[in-house]
Amino acid sequence: MVTRFTGPLAGAWPAVGPGLLLPPGRCLPVPPATDRATWAAGALDAVTLRGLRERAAADLGSTWPVPLAGEFARYFRDGDRDTYERVIRARRDRVSRATVLAAVTLDERWLDEVADGVVLWCEQSTWCWPAHDDTFARHRSVLPTVTEPYLDLGAGEVAAQLAWIDHLLGAQLDERVPGLRERIRYEVERRVLGPFRERRDWHWLGLDGDVHNWNPWIHGNVLVAALQLVQSEESRVALTRQVVEGLDRYVAVLPADGAIDEGYAYWWNGAGRLLEALDLLAYASAGVLSDAPVAALRETVAFPHRVHLGGPWYLNHADSPARPVGEQPWQVLHREARRAGGPAAVAHAAAQRRPGEPVGRESDGLGRLLRALTDPHWLAAEPAGSESWLARDVWFPSTEVLVARRAAGSAAGLTLAVKGGHNGEHHNHNDVGSFVVALGGVPVLVDPGRPTYTAATFGPGRYDLWTMGSSWHNVPEIRGVAQAPGHGCSARSVATSVGDPYSEMSLDLARAYPAAGVRTWRRTARLDRASGAVTVRDHWDLAPGGREPTRIHLILAGAVRTGAGHAVVTALDGAGTLRLSWSPPVPCSSSVRPLDDPLLSDVWGDRLTRLEIDVSGLGSNGTLDLTVKEQQR
Repeated sequence: MVTRFTGPLAGAWPAVGPGLLLPPGRCLPVPPATDRATWAAGALDAVTLRGLRERAAADLGSTWPVPLAGEFARYFRDGDRDTYERVIRARRDRVSRATVLAAVTLDERWLDEVADGVVLWCEQSTWCWPAHDDTFARHRSVLPTVTEPYLDLGAGEVAAQLAWIDHLLGAQLDERVPGLRERIRYEVERRVLGPFRERRDWHWLGLDGDVHNWNPWIHGNVLVAALQLVQSEESRVALTRQVVEGLDRYVAVLPADGAIDEGYAYWWNGAGRLLEALDLLAYASAGVLSDAPVAALRETVAFPHRVHLGGPWYLNHADSPARPVGEQPWQVLHREARRAGGPAAVAHAAAQRRPGEPVGRESDGLGRLLRALTDPHWLAAEPAGSESWLARDVWFPSTEVLVARRAAGSAAGLTLAVKGGHNGEHHNHNDVGSFVVALGGVPVLVDPGRPTYTAATFGPGRYDLWTMGSSWHNVPEIRGVAQAPGHGCSARSVATSVGDPYSEMSLDLARAYPAAGVRTWRRTARLDRASGAVTVRDHWDLAPGGREPTRIHLILAGAVRTGAGHAVVTALDGAGTLRLSWSPPVPCSSSVRPLDDPLLSDVWGDRLTRLEIDVSGLGSNGTLDLTVKEQQR
């Protein structure tokens, strides 16, 4: 019996039932390698293909990346998860390179390379990443429990890669390596589709209402595998219905303004994955499951360009970096902007289609790479001459984030971003009331972002990590007390004012400091368009008591010089110089944080500097005014 799901998509779509889905071999939106008009070398982007060929040729004859038991166990022993995951990524990328070369050349050596990679996946003990596996919690084991496969991001990624290979090279593999496709189906069923069908305790399903980016990421990959690898129509329909119901839970919590509380970097593997899955459902159903009238879907396509500061820089909150490392899969945004977005989103994505650079990369994942190679609109995209998508003001009520710049369409001068929200967000940092100031699109007063993940990152000591706690964000430390985590530690009395003379946000931070005896801490951050200055006024009322100092922290990127009541910062990327001054000119000290983690040093260089403005002498009821101006050369 076919039943309807009841989320936001229910009113727009018919039930998923027999006869709705295109069959395997026709259900994925990329032609198979038998379509030589698509896959002949001359039909593909020469720059992308040349790079893939060079890297794939270097692979031939070399030892395949092999994940070791000791590397898996390290997560449980010393917290290192990155060593194992790097090996997995290297294997994934090698298989993807070989797959494209096999489709282009039909050369037996590349087909053999693909087969070797596929068999290695099939013989690997688990596709789950150690940080996600529940093997230790269930069995006190530091090695995967092969009889209880855990369906996580890693397992979903492998299943989808194998499904794309099966779709693209099925005919060639049947001739060259008979039996391989049956092995793919067996392993994907055992490790992914069976557990997905049978277990309902996966946290990422969102059955408890807490839905995050794992939901569309895993559901989207399960969808690819189910559509291509399952022969029984009854089973394909049942699995697809489960996927749609799961995706609908994510749609249900996607805010009307399209904001992502995990930050810009997580859009690609959250809302972006949702949009890809919906696009695939539209294709696999020959357009029946499409055109969902959910405003949040259109709004979230705009999220990346609305938090763009300029050049490679983006407003970062939670675990997002301010300058994403590596290239993003811009073809995804370009396609989804054409389908469900608007001109500004299309222009933002098209600006990343730079002549002479690849249209996609194996690190994007095989499905994304194949779609980039075969998308004529992306291949023909041309960047505009300006950053026309930059709005003068952006307000996200769901996350209480305001972005204000001097004028639309330009990153020149100062940009101010202010955050309210709460300290229980996904990938949360304790940062209620924090702000960022960028000069020419380059952050100067900054949010440090995320380090390399370890076991501690998502453990009980998360906020002991300097990047996660409030002490290294642009907020006060009140009587020696930092902000506390949790939904209840939130901004209150949030108000915004947006207009031609200025844009500002005002909020009370008291709830974020439940142990500090704060009656009110009113912060008002303003961008004055006439003067081009940013001002931040802090006014506080503290209960009697407390002997520890109260300091306002400012985190700076670039070269910093301090003086009485002021600091001068030479920004990164040659963006210019800012002068910070505060009144009254109370004492200020500074701390330098050397950066040895590549995820931080690749963004900020070798250090960040923290100014610690001591306002203790202003008493329990006081005011400090901070002014930030560009210092002319």
